[in-house]
Amino acid sequence: MTDVHVVWLEDVGMGDVPCVGGKNASLGELSRSLISSGVRVPEGFATTASAYRAFVTANRIEPGIRASIDGYRAGRTSLREAGEAIRELILEGQFPPDIAADIREHYRSLSQRTGQDRASVAVRSSATAEDLPDASFAGQQETFLNVAGERELMEACRRCYASLFTDRAISYREIKGFDHLDVALSVGVQRMVRSDLGASGVMFSIDTESGFPRSVLISAAWGLGETVVQGTINPDKYQVFKPLLSTTEFAPIIEKTTGSKERKMVYSRGGHARTRTVDTTDQERRSFVLSDSEILTLARWAVAVEDHYGRPMDMEWAKDGSSGELFMVQARPETVQARRSGSVFNIYHLRESGRRLASGAAVGESIAHGSACVVRDARDIDNFRDGAILVTRMTDPDWVPIMQRAAGIVTDHGGPTSHAAIVSRELGVPAVVGTGNGTSVLEEGTSITLSCAGGEDGEVYEGTLAFDVEEVDLGALPATRTAVMVNIASPSAAFQWWRLPAAGVGLARMEFIISNLIRIHPMALVHPERVTDPVEAERIRELTYGYTDLQEYFVDVLATGIGKIAAPYHPHPVIVRLSDFKSNEYAHLIGGGSFEVAEENPMLGFRGASRYYDERYREGFALECRALKRVRERLGFANVVVMVPFCRTPHEADLVIKVMAENGLVRGEQGLQIYMMCEIPSNVILASEFARRFDGFSIGSNDLTQLVLGVDRDSEQLAGLFDERNEAVTSMIAQVIDRAHAAGIKIGICGQGPSNHADFAEFLVKEGIDSISLNPDTYLKTVPVIAAAENQQR
Repeated sequence: MTDVHVVWLEDVGMGDVPCVGGKNASLGELSRSLISSGVRVPEGFATTASAYRAFVTANRIEPGIRASIDGYRAGRTSLREAGEAIRELILEGQFPPDIAADIREHYRSLSQRTGQDRASVAVRSSATAEDLPDASFAGQQETFLNVAGERELMEACRRCYASLFTDRAISYREIKGFDHLDVALSVGVQRMVRSDLGASGVMFSIDTESGFPRSVLISAAWGLGETVVQGTINPDKYQVFKPLLSTTEFAPIIEKTTGSKERKMVYSRGGHARTRTVDTTDQERRSFVLSDSEILTLARWAVAVEDHYGRPMDMEWAKDGSSGELFMVQARPETVQARRSGSVFNIYHLRESGRRLASGAAVGESIAHGSACVVRDARDIDNFRDGAILVTRMTDPDWVPIMQRAAGIVTDHGGPTSHAAIVSRELGVPAVVGTGNGTSVLEEGTSITLSCAGGEDGEVYEGTLAFDVEEVDLGALPATRTAVMVNIASPSAAFQWWRLPAAGVGLARMEFIISNLIRIHPMALVHPERVTDPVEAERIRELTYGYTDLQEYFVDVLATGIGKIAAPYHPHPVIVRLSDFKSNEYAHLIGGGSFEVAEENPMLGFRGASRYYDERYREGFALECRALKRVRERLGFANVVVMVPFCRTPHEADLVIKVMAENGLVRGEQGLQIYMMCEIPSNVILASEFARRFDGFSIGSNDLTQLVLGVDRDSEQLAGLFDERNEAVTSMIAQVIDRAHAAGIKIGICGQGPSNHADFAEFLVKEGIDSISLNPDTYLKTVPVIAAAENQQR
């Protein structure tokens, strides 16, 4: 292809990277190889590297490039002066007549293909060293949108060539050791998708923060995609579980988060600028950009692209607002998580607490501290202090030189697929992006600690907080006969621990999702007319915006949250405990005061199983059942096991199981298993009776210890008496393990005891418990204890 100057995209593939660059080669590969998978790519053509070199030769630019670079390296000229001189040489150059004619002819043909006289096109740069595994910083060269007409097209092509020598591009190649004249540039010209009337965004076939490989991450915003890539807005975020996408009746969407999306980029209506940024409407800000069917379509495309390339991919997509069609507009290898080891990694732990100053999306999983260096504008980049924490509104490629010198990064705007997030991952610098107010609340020069160690949510704290770093080698963990599981409450933290070789989730706490994500009392959604506080009523309207059925809000958010907890451990069992708030905790939910009555002793009051069949909560419990049914049958997580807490009598168990069946959760149907928390002395004494009604037990050692010893577990004065290793408690545990096995059902434990006390873990192994579920941060230290105890039993 050395003598060819312009080619149609469908005629090139990944073998043509030296000729058309990684970006255009990938578009060609998508165009010709993934049509059968339904992937749509806008039509287009590309100039070749030989066209660029012919342009450089015809205009005698090479000596000027060498002279400017040599002057910069010798310190005779600044980076800015060298870049300006080279760009001026290129912009003053003229295309050789044969190449210019070839570009114009392809443009006319493209216009005919699209049924336009002067097709609007996107003109993108594709360098031969860009978008490759070892050189993939986003946005090194320029893109020009809404280009129409031959004159505008030729000028845009020339500007693409010049962008090969922006200050940031020169600096990047110097760092990477690339010879500037070994790098050529191909220009991609594609039909412009009318995403200005629709939407666009970025998509990864891997979770970009945790490296969880079985998830598709999608960012979405209204208008042209540059706002997402540049990080000027906070986009919607969606996640989809890949393994269940192949079953058409499943819709495994495990996260849907609405971004603020304050602005969007659209075409200009005149003047020199081709695009402009405008405010979004209130409805656009509060609405999801994509429907569920569109989310699933994009996710299936991501899987098809990943399967074709055989590696995790970073993609860009666009939705044409006039036709409603989705398009893939770019695909390149994901380069950060794909290189990480799956078995050796570091875990960071904060040892101190501090006042939280800001929060946003976490980038990375580490912790950093330093002084805040607030830089609001790129013109002030030179004021940055090495080793400080960079605090800014947003970043673009011009910021890369100081980003790599920062201890951490905080931005006001942007999501997990923004420029700041992508580059921070590349550099291994922790960042908290999309705080909304970082530059306002973080004062210049103050000491702060930035933590990305808590899952998807990043926090910025006041002061210098101490932290530990633990290096983990999963290959060194011993195998155990006892199934070792994990306890998970927060969906945002679930992916953080996916590398642990856990046998599933022994306790997934529904309460966290209700209190932190839903935030509304379920009965307030069933009977909103009974919420008399106008402030609470307005808050309910805000949170449920877009839901015509308020009850659907509860079901949708709860089902999605449970699905995200279940995904990293699929197909292992994930035991989800039904809500176990006390009445005072329910009362603190929005609207809760209208449905809860104050109790003298909520710990022993209207909680757990007693609520589910009672008319005061029965309709709220129906929403929990609907969510669990959706998780299993619509999302596809049949590995979810339902667990009933605080069930006082066998008769109460019968009532709960009956109500569950009335709401579509029938024990034994479609493999549904129902477990019981064993946390009341009556559960042990009548274990044989309970075992006839449930498929398994899970010992809740905290409540069981409290009720056996008569010690309030929350009392500081009695803390010395609270010990699950007390003979009375261990006697009860030994009895119920024996009775469960005699009845032929499984029994595990999900309390804190095994994590806190090695001798307690040894006791459980000796008694033959089937599973032990641990808090994730204690998993690594407890597994060897369990293995050692098992070896002693041999």
